Amino acid sequence: MEKKIEELDDYLNNHYIHRSNWLRAAVLGANDGILSTASIAIGVAAASDFREPIVLATLAGLVAGSLSMAAGEYVSVSSQTDIEKADIEREKQELLEMPEIELNRLAEIYEKRGLKKTTALIVAKELTEYDALGAHVRDELGINEISQAKPIQAAFASGAAFTLGGLLPLLITLFFPLNSIEYYLYGFAIFFLAILGSLAAKTGGSRVLRAIIRITFWGTAAMGLTALVGYFFGVNI
Repeated sequence: MEKKIEELDDYLNNHYIHRSNWLRAAVLGANDGILSTASIAIGVAAASDFREPIVLATLAGLVAGSLSMAAGEYVSVSSQTDIEKADIEREKQELLEMPEIELNRLAEIYEKRGLKKTTALIVAKELTEYDALGAHVRDELGINEISQAKPIQAAFASGAAFTLGGLLPLLITLFFPLNSIEYYLYGFAIFFLAILGSLAAKTGGSRVLRAIIRITFWGTAAMGLTALVGYFFGVNI
C-alpha cells in the first residue's frame, strides 16, 4: 500500500514543466548544432570542390557555435537572475516598510484566483506568518524553483548540446563521398532533426508529428538558402 502511495506521489509530481529549463536549452543547442554546422558545410561544399575547406569551415563553426551558445545562454539567463534578485530585494524592503499593504496585496492575489475575500485574507495572514517573503516571491513575483533562472546549468546544457549536434555534420564531411556530400549533409541533418524533434516532443509532452514537421521545414529552409549562397559564391569566384 505504501509503495502504491509513493508511486502515485511520484506520478503527480512528475509534470513536464519541471523539465522546461534544461529541455529548452538542450533542444535549442542541439538544434542549432545540427542546423548551423550542416548549413555551413553545405554552403562551403556548394562553393568548393575540395574537402579541406569544408571540414575546416564546419569545425570552425562547431567550435565557435558551441562557445557562443554557452556564453550567450549564460549572459541571457544571468540577466534574468539579476532582475529576479533585484525584485526580491525590493520585496524585502516593501515588507519591512509597509507590511499591511503587502498583506492586502497578497490577499487580493488569492481572491483573484477564486478564494472568497475572507478566506483569501486568512490564507494571506497564515502564509505571511509562515514565510512572508517566500509567499510574495512565489505568488506576487511569480518566481519559484521551476522558473528560477540557473545560468550555469543553462549554459552547460546549451553548449554541450550544440557540440553533440554539431559533431554529426562534421563526421559526414570527414567520411562521406565528396561528389555528393551536400545531399548526405542535408539528408542526415533532416533525419537527425526529426529525431531531435520527436524526442523533445515526447520529453515535453507535446505532439510528435507537429514538432517533426516544424523542425524539418525550417531546417530545410535554412540549409537551402545557405546552399544557394555557396552556389552563387562558387560561380562568381
